[in-house]
Amino acid sequence: MISYTTEEQTLTVAIFGEIDHHTAGDLRREIDRLIRKHLPRTLVLDFGQVDFCDSSGIAVVLGRYKLMSSLGGQVRLCRLSSAVRYIFELADLKKLVQIEE
Repeated sequence: MISYTTEEQTLTVAIFGEIDHHTAGDLRREIDRLIRKHLPRTLVLDFGQVDFCDSSGIAVVLGRYKLMSSLGGQVRLCRLSSAVRYIFELADLKKLVQIEE
């Protein structure tokens, strides 16, 4: 479901497969565990291998934004497909997180 790397104060989490109400809870818990373990200044969520994402994905991003903000950090999103980018743009997430082109 995920893999991750750390470099300096950046935690990069690559997400694989689908993000929906069936997978979002486990995804949230695992990313939160990694954040608390590594205490990064920047969390990068890599959506390059995400096949499907619904509003549960928005909730995952918003929750990690809140956690990272409480720790003084930031969230960046990268490698979004056009469909995932569209969902996140509709939710206006770019006001809270950096969405890389």
